[in-house]
Amino acid sequence: MTEGSQKLIAGKIVRGETPLNLEMPFQQLEGFLTPTESFYVRTHFPIPSIDRDAWWVRVEGAVENPFAINYEQLLELQSVTVPVTLECAGNNRSFLDPKVKGVQWGLGAVGTAEWAGVPLSSLLNRARVKANACEVILEGADGGMLEDPKSPPGKLHFARSIPLEKAHADVLLAYKMNGGELPPQNGFPVRAIVPGWYAMASIKWLQRIIVMDEPFTGYYQTIDYAYWRRREEIAELTPLTEVQVKAQIAKPAEGETVPANSSVRVHGAAWTSDGEITKVELSTDGGSTWNETNLMGQPKPNAWRLWEFNWQTPAAPGNQTLIARATDSLGRTQPVLRDPDRGTYMINHLLPITVEVR
Repeated sequence: MTEGSQKLIAGKIVRGETPLNLEMPFQQLEGFLTPTESFYVRTHFPIPSIDRDAWWVRVEGAVENPFAINYEQLLELQSVTVPVTLECAGNNRSFLDPKVKGVQWGLGAVGTAEWAGVPLSSLLNRARVKANACEVILEGADGGMLEDPKSPPGKLHFARSIPLEKAHADVLLAYKMNGGELPPQNGFPVRAIVPGWYAMASIKWLQRIIVMDEPFTGYYQTIDYAYWRRREEIAELTPLTEVQVKAQIAKPAEGETVPANSSVRVHGAAWTSDGEITKVELSTDGGSTWNETNLMGQPKPNAWRLWEFNWQTPAAPGNQTLIARATDSLGRTQPVLRDPDRGTYMINHLLPITVEVR
């Protein structure tokens, strides 16, 4: 289905209305930061209505000093501002063959924003984490009943855990997005930002921070947002964590027509975790040959890198297959083929697009 035949809300592609899931048309990618109004929206339940003046977040569990803090008190703490790319763990799901269940995201369940807030470590230090602690659960105010027979009966809240080491390292409790207040659909009044991890870990509408002395095995940690990891002949469900290295083409878009015997700018973005993008290559002949593209700007940790390439199109008309692939500073390159153990998540194999030269 082309963008023209898709339902749009505020310029975004509707992937679901109840709950609300909106995708940025990726061909609109221009600058390093995604405008707040263009940023994709992923929800599992109705968006909670929260009064900022009545909001508190509680820090509890395996701590010596449990406490609660409100919005004004949080604003008084030392803040940091960082650009971070968030990608839905199911981004690109619509390209899987055969089709699978889940929100049918195209290319645009990803975006980069500048997030301002308080390091989670500040609150953990105040709470005095006990020596035997190992994980931190982040719980949102969003919740409801699930129809999945594997889910617990009754209402549950969306919650995920992260290792204590990660929680202390770079996790942010963000209250600003691109310099403005968080919109309700993006987590108002406060959300977590977990750099380098798929966005299911960056809990929105944060209401509880629970320090654990044992691994968390909640629904969205083990049943959903998990993949099969093999230990010799045994496959075990493993929580999703770090984003995988990937490059995407923004323009020209799938099915677009470009002029023959002309210079056409091909551009997009690439991202990874715990490293930086060192190379993006582009093939304009279905993978037979590859050209190194121009990386734009300076690398920033856990934020995408824009790239571009001036393609001299063939003189003869016909279809051409474009493919982008990224390599990062840890030597990881996008795989050619899909790993079936990843289920409906962690989609980073090469995605060819077809354009018409005319």
